[in-house]
Amino acid sequence: MTDPNPKIAFRNVSKSFGEGDKSFVALRDLTLDIADGEIVTVVGPSGCGKSTAMNIVAGLTGVTSGECLVNGKAVNGPGPDRGVIFQQYALFPWLTVIKNVEFGLKLQGMGREQRRERALHYLDLVGLKDFAEAYPKTLSGGMKQRCAIARAYAVNPSVLLMDEPFGALDALTRVKLQDQLLDTWSKDKRTVMFITHDVDEAVYIAHRVIVLAARPGRLQEIINVDLPFPRNEEIRLSPEFTEIRNNVWRAVYDRSQQAA
Repeated sequence: MTDPNPKIAFRNVSKSFGEGDKSFVALRDLTLDIADGEIVTVVGPSGCGKSTAMNIVAGLTGVTSGECLVNGKAVNGPGPDRGVIFQQYALFPWLTVIKNVEFGLKLQGMGREQRRERALHYLDLVGLKDFAEAYPKTLSGGMKQRCAIARAYAVNPSVLLMDEPFGALDALTRVKLQDQLLDTWSKDKRTVMFITHDVDEAVYIAHRVIVLAARPGRLQEIINVDLPFPRNEEIRLSPEFTEIRNNVWRAVYDRSQQAA
């Protein structure tokens, strides 16, 4: 997907950690555009800089050289325009589901009635409205992650950054949450950058799959996912899906072998 005004832009981004003999390059000369409303998944062997790239967009770490832009402005730190969801749910156990979703809205100074209405809207989008008054300890792993997604959406970010959000879940729950994410996206479209090790997941939810090469992390290949939305089980089992998945596997495996 091309866009003259990309939502997210990496411009020759490099990132190093450490100093002297102990330094290593996590990313080298990454140039990439992500369009407004696009879902991009990022895959690659361990150590290829997937999470580092996402953390740069989130403003959680800076670049060593180059520039990362969101809405045409350089990223200099975290901001409410970017919601971040990690593999661990990071819910407050002493707050109910709805209070967890309201938390960011309260920090923004939104009034009680308005933030409750907003929170209920996004809980409804992720299928948790009936659990609004429950505490996180009573929820399954999948429900906790849906709560985290609702909380991220509620503060109205234009960009959603997801780092292995379903990685700790069983296979069936993972598939269900992939469908839930796409359903939520279809109703309230955001730009999504999704980090994963699961190639099937990467293909199923994305417009494009970004394959990074390891040691140091750099752009290896961009694979278009020319499959229609909404996605469903029929698409997941189609020959077209299998062909794209195999292309991604080959790109990741070949690069992993070279890095080994």
